[in-house]
Amino acid sequence: MAAEDRPAMIPAERQSHILRLLAGRPAIGIGELTQTLNVSHMTVRRDLAHLARSGRVVPVSGGVRLADPVLSQEAPHHAKAALHRDIKLALGARAAATVPPGAALYLDAGTTMLAVADALTGRDDLTIVTNDFVVLERLAARTRAVIHHTGGLLDRENRSAIGEGAARAIGAFRLDIAFISSSSFGARGLSVTDPGKGQVKEAAVANATAAILVADSSKFGRRAPYASLPLAAFSRVITDGGLPAEACRAVEACGPRLDIVEPGAQR
Repeated sequence: MAAEDRPAMIPAERQSHILRLLAGRPAIGIGELTQTLNVSHMTVRRDLAHLARSGRVVPVSGGVRLADPVLSQEAPHHAKAALHRDIKLALGARAAATVPPGAALYLDAGTTMLAVADALTGRDDLTIVTNDFVVLERLAARTRAVIHHTGGLLDRENRSAIGEGAARAIGAFRLDIAFISSSSFGARGLSVTDPGKGQVKEAAVANATAAILVADSSKFGRRAPYASLPLAAFSRVITDGGLPAEACRAVEACGPRLDIVEPGAQR
């Protein structure tokens, strides 16, 4: 049966389908939902509003995520790369703007850190340490900076190195700034799906003069099984305007400066 010949789903069917689409994904955009469900933006927004009122989803910038999802594993690199691209570019630009001449940096794993690496194009005066293989390749192609990779246990899905070996390698450096990413953070701090990821983040922060969390607002309120860094470990949190007001207050109450960036914004 052709798509246009299929009977339209009733609201309860659409809402169940939305929940199934969200299973195992960090978030999904409204545009994708309108195409997948073959309905108008207004219809999708009504369905999402109903799901939000029932506590099953939480709105994020441009889309929706499951309410307080507990992550057993992170989405693969290619899936995360497709999410919130404009926001990540803006976050990367803001993070790069904080880097002084001649600095020694740590860039954590993830697609947000890839945006930071892109924004550092041409910064040949830096020393950069990373555990991310994609970030390493991007920096090698676009800068003449001094670059070190931590090595360590391979995390295939996230294209990075984790664990004690990577953490020990970071301990050899004295860093000016550690840029840390997160797939799940809240007022109680960061959480991770594997203790080895936490080891690397914690080593970077311990060996840096300043630590900056760079994460889009969809990551706030998500939880993973293993506790990592508290928000008090960071001097600044760079995120986007999708962070709800109560979440902003919660972050600032923990001590970091909250730096809100919008797509297309320049500073």
